[in-house]
Amino acid sequence: MNTPIDISEEAGVRYLHFGSDWVQGAMRIRKPNALELAYTREMMAGLLLRDGLADDAGRWPKKVLIIGLGAASLAKFVYHHCPQARIKVVEIAPTVIAAARQFFKLPEEDARFSIHVGCGAQYVLEKDGSYDYVLLDGFDRNARAGVLDTLPFYQALRSRLSAQGLVAVNLFGRSRGYKASIERILQAFDDRAVAFPSCDSGNVVAFAAAGEPVERPLGELRERARLLKAATGLDLGPTITRLEQSGSVPGGVLHL
Repeated sequence: MNTPIDISEEAGVRYLHFGSDWVQGAMRIRKPNALELAYTREMMAGLLLRDGLADDAGRWPKKVLIIGLGAASLAKFVYHHCPQARIKVVEIAPTVIAAARQFFKLPEEDARFSIHVGCGAQYVLEKDGSYDYVLLDGFDRNARAGVLDTLPFYQALRSRLSAQGLVAVNLFGRSRGYKASIERILQAFDDRAVAFPSCDSGNVVAFAAAGEPVERPLGELRERARLLKAATGLDLGPTITRLEQSGSVPGGVLHL
């Protein structure tokens, strides 16, 4: 797949574009491993939902699948802050991988980190293996997700999750079909999904779970967010506040 790549810089931030004005990724040049875009920060909120980095030396996640490399922001964050994790990135466009290496400090492949060039849907359907955390952020130059936003794909994704498996899905660019996307995720995961309120960029991140249930009171989420910020610099306090204000946590407990 030949994806056109453009790079821009403004106010100390480098941006990735796929031949259009849409921002497909960003990196603050002085903080290359930080999550610059709000939606990428929210996609890491799974660290608040399972017992892992926030409170016990990184027990979860052990296996991570990232579909859609972009500017490598999620890959770099997991690589540097979850040292116990083995990470597989699936990216369909070799030009995106080359740009991430040249401009966005993509880590070298090693025993913990590897990249597969190909279609994310094909990879999930054809390759064996289970994952604790799947980060789904795959779009074309027109912000379309295609087969990555279909019921059969979400069902296949669920079948690849471990007993503590979580999926985070970036729903950016699907404003017209936003409700339909959520319905597909809910159907695939037997209603065990929640859409976090839209962040400033207009992105909506949905989380879905399989296996062991998630029950986190808001107070516990805030404390875990405090620990996560101290450990990694990632501040998810505003995300929890928006969850509470939106009514997405009935009874003050997030169930998934």
